[in-house]
Amino acid sequence: MSRPFSPRPSGFSGSFVRVNGKIRAREVRVVGHDGKQLGVLALGEAINLARAHGVDLVEIAPNATPPVCRLVDFGKYRYEQSKKEKEAKKHHHANKVKEIQLSPSISPHDFGVKLSHGIDFLCDEMKVKLALRFRGREMAHQEIGFQVVKKFIQALGLYGHPDAEPKLIGRGIHVMLSPLPRNKRAKNPNQSGDGVPPAAGSGQNGDDSDKPETKPQNSKVVPTNAAEKQSPGFANNPFTQLDAKLGDA
Repeated sequence: MSRPFSPRPSGFSGSFVRVNGKIRAREVRVVGHDGKQLGVLALGEAINLARAHGVDLVEIAPNATPPVCRLVDFGKYRYEQSKKEKEAKKHHHANKVKEIQLSPSISPHDFGVKLSHGIDFLCDEMKVKLALRFRGREMAHQEIGFQVVKKFIQALGLYGHPDAEPKLIGRGIHVMLSPLPRNKRAKNPNQSGDGVPPAAGSGQNGDDSDKPETKPQNSKVVPTNAAEKQSPGFANNPFTQLDAKLGDA
């Protein structure tokens, strides 16, 4: 008992193009290799015309009545189509969204790192979604979170703009940033003219930033209040400063 034949999956099933004898219409509208309209011709006559010019008869608009065919080399036609698809993919970066998460007690170093990432994303034609989430009793000081978000947006003002004002949704603040047009957007400071990030401590500005710093030996800093007794990562924590003020009161 024979099994039904299953056709092989073709790699051109999504963009199948009929050529020459595979065209099913009896009459076709022919476009010359120079782009001029040659009128409606019978299929056999159009194929003979294509052979006379040493090219193929390619169906470019199968849904038209009658279908539109073009006199062109099929290999050249496929190359042009693939090139157009690649060019179209280059402009799809604006549809990509990168998320950056912040916190009300973010340290200056982490703020600068996330700001650098945001600049890179906007300069690559990507959207940036800012998300700041409150934890625990941080929810009682929402104004600090809004200050952090607005400071971040202001720092990215030369590269992008917010689509709307920051909004409090649940226990977090959310806002979407879109890149500015290239003619209005500042250059990416994280990359040099050759597209390579500048090396740290290169000393190009003529300062002594590349020289090692000399630290005095046996120097210790004694904390004087409750805020300074915390770990170094939370030295700039506004909530710790609030607790210190309440303890002094």
